[in-house]
Amino acid sequence: MTVASELRPRQGQTLGTAVYHGTTTVGLVCSDGVVLATDTRVTAGGFIAHKRGKKLLRIDDNIAMTISGGVADAQNVVDILKYYVNMYRIEKSRPMPVKAAAQVVSNVLFSSRLYPFIADVLVGGVDNTGGSMFNVDIFGSISKENMIATGSGSPVAYGVLESDFKDGMPVAKVYPLAAKAIVAATKRNVATGDHFDVATIDKAGFKEITEQEKDRLLTQFKTEN
Repeated sequence: MTVASELRPRQGQTLGTAVYHGTTTVGLVCSDGVVLATDTRVTAGGFIAHKRGKKLLRIDDNIAMTISGGVADAQNVVDILKYYVNMYRIEKSRPMPVKAAAQVVSNVLFSSRLYPFIADVLVGGVDNTGGSMFNVDIFGSISKENMIATGSGSPVAYGVLESDFKDGMPVAKVYPLAAKAIVAATKRNVATGDHFDVATIDKAGFKEITEQEKDRLLTQFKTEN
């Protein structure tokens, strides 16, 4: 999640109100799906508010998103998206396309632009067009990406991704790379840290890697260094 340089008040808030923030997220499009990864540290200014915050969230079997910014704002956007995705599945008897889900998030953020949700999200998933990834910023602007990192640790994450990621790589080879990018950011960015979450989405659906797999990856990264 992106850590704000200062606490920004929303309507009805004061600067003395605790507003939680978080940091680094990564999204990658693969030949057979997408990979999303985040760290788990949540900060409020210089205070670590939570060491295992959940920033990677399943929306449907074919869609997931990462959240960054103000936690309450971002989670509100997640809840709204889940509602519309579920309604679409009920009415159409099929999952919502990824681009449509990103457009829902865009509409929500744009409609609140005068008192904006402090949120920057990645929406990724798989539909009948294949895997796709969209970044939606605080004012609802959408950009389609094959490789993206957001948050204060993103410069470090990009250093790892740009050296090793190539278009057309399979999910099986990409998810360790996404984890490596997040782990690198935790070591070099104070607002990123504690642990990481990684999930893959392919034709089989949403799958988050296990704690045992995370431990194996951490051991692998130490050996490589």
